[in-house]
Amino acid sequence: MTFTQLVFYFFAGVLLFAATMVITIRNPVKSALFLVLAFFSAAGLWVLLEAEFLAIVLVLVYVGAVMVLFLFVVMMLDINLVRLREGFAEYLPIGGTVAVLMVLEMTILLSVPRFGSEAMPLPAPHPADYSNTRELGRLLYTDYVYPFEIAAAVLLVAIIAAIALTMRKRPETKYQDPARQVQANRKDRVRIVKMRAEKKP
Repeated sequence: MTFTQLVFYFFAGVLLFAATMVITIRNPVKSALFLVLAFFSAAGLWVLLEAEFLAIVLVLVYVGAVMVLFLFVVMMLDINLVRLREGFAEYLPIGGTVAVLMVLEMTILLSVPRFGSEAMPLPAPHPADYSNTRELGRLLYTDYVYPFEIAAAVLLVAIIAAIALTMRKRPETKYQDPARQVQANRKDRVRIVKMRAEKKP
């Protein structure tokens, strides 16, 4: 067994352990921290596949932004842990059944000679000046430019739809008209009252 295979099995084992802890641990903060560990392990697997750009994006975007925000929200909310523990035993049989079926399907798939290590050897190493970032950009903007633009349009429509669904006018909400605020002048806002001066008796 080579050193690369040992590193792969190490990261894969840590990833499986962290993913298992994410779905089994009761504390949501600890579960989020194990999810961060799972992201780091997946990034290590991406590095082994010589996909450094995807690995650093996984760490920066998910660990550095999404999970920090998620941890902040979880720690600020008052989550009732008792109610979280109530539904665990109820969904455990169906969850275990799905997990066993997935393991059986993966075992059957990997036992086929077409997907074995002999039929799918390790890819040849790239030269030192190879940049997977440049290669990924070339593929996105040449071969997959139309699917990339369609995905961008779909995400834009989803953002607009989410804003339209949440931005509702409520009767108790105070609303200000910017056009009327711009048209306001001094005469409408300030009234000067002239009074005669009075002397003390």
